[in-house]
Amino acid sequence: MRQPLRRGVPRLSARSGLQESATTAIGERVREMQRQGIDVVALTLGEPDFDTPDHVKEAAMAAIRAGKTKYVSAPGIPELRAAISRREQAVNHIPCEARHVLVTPSKLACFLGLQSCVEPGDEVLLPDPGWVSYDPMVRWAGGTPVAVPLERGTDFRMRPEAVAERITPKTRCIVLNSPSNPTGGVNTPSDVRGIVELAVDHDLWILSDEIYQGIRYEGEHVSPASLPGGWERTWTVGGLSKSFAMTGWRIGWLVAPDNAVDAAIRLQSHTITHPTSFVQDAAVAAVTGSQESVRQMRDEFRARRDLFVPALRELPGVSCPLPGGAFYAFPSFDPGIWGEDDVALCQRILQEARVAGTPGSAFGSQGRGHIRFSYAASRERLTEAIRRLQGLAQALPAQRA
Repeated sequence: MRQPLRRGVPRLSARSGLQESATTAIGERVREMQRQGIDVVALTLGEPDFDTPDHVKEAAMAAIRAGKTKYVSAPGIPELRAAISRREQAVNHIPCEARHVLVTPSKLACFLGLQSCVEPGDEVLLPDPGWVSYDPMVRWAGGTPVAVPLERGTDFRMRPEAVAERITPKTRCIVLNSPSNPTGGVNTPSDVRGIVELAVDHDLWILSDEIYQGIRYEGEHVSPASLPGGWERTWTVGGLSKSFAMTGWRIGWLVAPDNAVDAAIRLQSHTITHPTSFVQDAAVAAVTGSQESVRQMRDEFRARRDLFVPALRELPGVSCPLPGGAFYAFPSFDPGIWGEDDVALCQRILQEARVAGTPGSAFGSQGRGHIRFSYAASRERLTEAIRRLQGLAQALPAQRA
């Protein structure tokens, strides 16, 4: 029997209802204001203000001139997979080989890892506050995000004790991010060891997002995959966007044991196939060439942190731990003085002081009352941002009283 016609607009899937990334939405609003000629000190996006190193750009142009603009292998060109495996062995002591490396944009690496290990009904432990995309990625896989509170009093570390309290029979994966977006917090070696032990005891996966590893100021970075029991259960995400100022190149990697990386490779083969071919030659130059630019950028970010964070702390009712890595400050604002929640406060700061930050609540419930400021801006612009915030603080009713 012929089905009756259903006229109208076809419906979208439930997955299409995911909210847009808060950080990209705010960044677009700031760009629109700037296009209108408004002088905004933009401290929103996680993007270094440095240029990509010349030797990396030259490698990309040489690849284009050599005609390397065709399809390549889905997991990445062999030279780059081998170079990444050597880097992870030498720097992070991960016992991987080239076959364990998938070349992919770092954001997609997180997505592929979660899609490969999470099934409907599984629970995934996420840092809170944490990067805005972890939660939607888990939901897209059919999983349930479970927040692990990161507290200001412990420098926003992901502590094993807090993780252990939230493990249930439904838990499938623990997501780590150190150094952290949005807080700049770093996990200690004992934190990582304790979480790996929990994963071993409960047979869990770990997704370790190490995209900011090259911008850690103090202390030792420990990759979960380097520890006993860690390699066979860890997806390690790395890349060049932050440490090499290559955000627009969309190149990174996922390192995982055989069964895991093979699953991610199959998924990639049915989506983007592979990252841009000639960009992979540029990535080889970045991974194997001089690392001096990485050190210079890290040192400059540290200098900016040491300028910006103490100045934030001098504002009335503002508290801010010293970030151990990345290029984010995550101050809290006393509502008794500032009088508004973080979303309204961000809007007010943007409209009245022309300084753009990201509401902390965009990163989870523990972020309420905070604002994320990216200090990936020049010292002059950071100084100007502080001057404007000081002017706004002086106009607050509580201050006038």
